[in-house]
Amino acid sequence: MSGNTIQAIRGMNDILPEQAPLWEYFEDTVRDWLRSYGYRNIRMPIVEHTGLFRRAIGEVTDIVEKEMYTFIDELNGESLTLRPEGTASCVRAALQHNLLYNGPQRLYYNGQMFRHERPQKGRYRQFHQVGVESLGYPGPDMDAEHIVMCADLWKRLGLADIALQINTLGSPEARALHRTRLIHYFEQHLDALDEDARRRLHSNPLRILDSKNPALAPVIDQAPKLLDDLDEAALLHFERLQGILRAAGVEYEINQRLVRGLDYYNFTVFEWVTTRLGAQGTVCAGGRYDGLVQQLGGKGAPACGFAMGVERLLALLQEGGFAPALRGADVYVVHQGEQADLFAWQVAQRLREVGLHAILHCGGGGFKAQMKKADASGARFALIIGDDEAEAGEVSVKPLRELEEQVRLPLQQAIDLIRQPA
Repeated sequence: MSGNTIQAIRGMNDILPEQAPLWEYFEDTVRDWLRSYGYRNIRMPIVEHTGLFRRAIGEVTDIVEKEMYTFIDELNGESLTLRPEGTASCVRAALQHNLLYNGPQRLYYNGQMFRHERPQKGRYRQFHQVGVESLGYPGPDMDAEHIVMCADLWKRLGLADIALQINTLGSPEARALHRTRLIHYFEQHLDALDEDARRRLHSNPLRILDSKNPALAPVIDQAPKLLDDLDEAALLHFERLQGILRAAGVEYEINQRLVRGLDYYNFTVFEWVTTRLGAQGTVCAGGRYDGLVQQLGGKGAPACGFAMGVERLLALLQEGGFAPALRGADVYVVHQGEQADLFAWQVAQRLREVGLHAILHCGGGGFKAQMKKADASGARFALIIGDDEAEAGEVSVKPLRELEEQVRLPLQQAIDLIRQPA
């Protein structure tokens, strides 16, 4: 709060009418893109039981340890959490409603997520994600579909300078072996580890590999490589994925330090990154999480997915100078007089029924003042109605963007005129 004025919570932003067209353009493009790949929309609650995220994401992850908005429901004493990500909620919903009973599912969602972290450009406490989840698909072909469809979206949006990094985390057994080797290695380099790395050493040593502390880079570079501990099945899965990507013409880099910040991942992980947004360079990330369905109480089923940060992608669009084409109103209805006021309501509604965008002037005022509002609205035409027009069932049509004369016409003829191409 500032003085007596209540303001939005820091890191939770208003999207103003001037900004909304860019969001609407992005959302419309994304909906068409997802439908073209056969994905169906699912919408989950913003609030879930805290145990869902503790079980799915992992007790020793940054999200669960430091970033979740958790509170006690005063009515029943339950611990509830504003969702910090969408995958756990989506899998929970699929299990609760037996969606997998009808076979594999391609699903997507779009909405707000919440994490309590220090706000900065591209990172907010309330942020928006588009998430895609494929449940019941075991092979690398689905991993590849997710990556290829992202590359397709960047083209549809006209975004460049987004690079793909991929890695494989292998099976849980391979990761357990690698975990033991990592702990042994880092224990021999304790003096080189920062406080965060030491805290993670025995709980989640793979996350040390993802440290952003440049001082740790030399010791991390010499750490055991997970690829060296992978079994044949994991290596084959990763090789097949790369083969599909090469055939699809998608360029990539193998980043062996890419481990993702959530415990539920296995096999494929990937990130799309850019250098155009400063430190917050990841705009989309995901991978395979075959164990999560069973972990949340369902019958074991393979699964994979990804999520993209909407604010970061919009920042990329704006950074590239993109502005969506705006469609203003077609008509602004100006009216004065008792009979004219009533007729204007009928006219405006008729215009909307035939697919025109019509603004009906409200608030009174003379014709001159109303015409100023009509011109400022961006509408192509003003429809002027006085009592004389209302009595005759006619309107006066004045073009606002072309140098043409005002004409008085029956309403249907006026509609025909307005609907002619500009």
